[in-house]
Amino acid sequence: QVRLVESGGGLVQAGGSLRLSCAASGRAFSSAYMGWFRQTPGKERVFVAAINWNYGSTYYADSVKARFTISRDNTKSAVYLQMTSLKPEDTAVYYCAGRADEHPYGIPVAVGSYDYWGQGTQVTVSS
Repeated sequence: QVRLVESGGGLVQAGGSLRLSCAASGRAFSSAYMGWFRQTPGKERVFVAAINWNYGSTYYADSVKARFTISRDNTKSAVYLQMTSLKPEDTAVYYCAGRADEHPYGIPVAVGSYDYWGQGTQVTVSS
């Protein structure tokens, strides 16, 4: 079973930066895609960014494009989310997710397309 553990969340002022990390462990970790989602109270979990684990291609939600960068370290089985120019509306619990198999339509953005999830890390951006 794959286990994902996020870290790096915290409180930051608007305009600031944070770097989230997600470490994967477990028996024979193998993932086709890794992604980041976020969720605020009372709302659905939404896609933020994802990366093709093998090829490194990326995809971003429009709301974070040009401000966030997703990357991975294959040697450490880790994925990162560098967040810059943070806004109060970026405040949320951020979840790391992984999908084991190739997706027929490219990088998946739906919550249901991912097989395993981390426990989440809180990011709070003050105005």
